[in-house]
Amino acid sequence: MPNRLLIFAFAMIALLGSSAGCSSSRTSESTGQYVDSAAITTKVKAAILNEPGLKTLQIKVTTFKDGVQLSGFVDSAQAKNRAGEIAGDVPGVKSVRNDLVVK
Repeated sequence: MPNRLLIFAFAMIALLGSSAGCSSSRTSESTGQYVDSAAITTKVKAAILNEPGLKTLQIKVTTFKDGVQLSGFVDSAQAKNRAGEIAGDVPGVKSVRNDLVVK
């Protein structure tokens, strides 16, 4: 009987510990938010890839809690602005931080 009680106690501790890992904070995402961010990142990359004139290999897309950050290099201010517009038009994107550098 004591072994069953001990096993139950460890199972409860493990369950409580794992559920705490699913919550988000200011600096981390929950599992659901992480999945949503990954989907948004993929959609933004695809949208930028479909835009003629943007060198997609030089643009990095990072998403955190529905906010997209663009970084890397582009050839003109027009390309920088266009990449920001494209990212902002993707469904689910709440904000865009355009850190692209014109080279």
